[in-house]
Amino acid sequence: MKMPKIIQFIVLSLLAYLFFKAPGFLLGKPIPESLIFMYMFFVVITILLVMTSTEKGTKELFSPIRALVEDPSKRLIRNVVFAVLPLIAIYFTYNAVKPSLEPPVELRATHPAPPATIKAYDKTFDLATLENPYRRLEKEDPAQFRQFVGEGGVIYFRNCFYCHGDKLDGKGHYAQGLNPLPLPFQGKDTIAQLQESYVFWRVVKGGPGLPKEGSPAISSMPAWENMLTEDEVWKAILFIYDYTGNVPRSWGKK
Repeated sequence: MKMPKIIQFIVLSLLAYLFFKAPGFLLGKPIPESLIFMYMFFVVITILLVMTSTEKGTKELFSPIRALVEDPSKRLIRNVVFAVLPLIAIYFTYNAVKPSLEPPVELRATHPAPPATIKAYDKTFDLATLENPYRRLEKEDPAQFRQFVGEGGVIYFRNCFYCHGDKLDGKGHYAQGLNPLPLPFQGKDTIAQLQESYVFWRVVKGGPGLPKEGSPAISSMPAWENMLTEDEVWKAILFIYDYTGNVPRSWGKK
């Protein structure tokens, strides 16, 4: 017995959907639902194009639908279908947009705890003892210190101000397109609370280096160790503190 075209369409679409879901079921690596939706759109369109490539195929495919709508003998079935379909649509729409009232499993930490050590630039840095090698020049050689601050400003405006802003207020050109928004360095509630070693870690490792408590919206900042040298990072940090009038936090200061 030949399978009706409408059943063939449903079966082929279902098989395609199961094929796209298979990596999640079998390998534990699911394809994102947004991609599956896009793939299914093209699959369904392709199946329809093939099945309606001839006038005979088109009639076979749509004849059950036409009969359901026009045949007086199918009035009861028609009424049931037209009553059930909107309810199904309402159910899926409600579940798609329904906000979750459950609190997040973990609260996102703006300043998550750093690791004890990090590896960068072919070195291992102990963040508990790490210091900015140029900070001592602030007292020992102010002229040299001002030069390094100026170099840090050049580095900042070549690489960082697009997101963190030309006023270091977190309102750069790209800021509104990022989630979460870049942190402002102005004020006393961000870098003023942090040691330079912490800022070094955040700059060098970026968003990819954050621990789990930085989730769910971690950071869009790249790992600058791939683009800036160690010296450039330290000089940029000098500039950030100097421009905002903040003093790095240290174990000896509260």
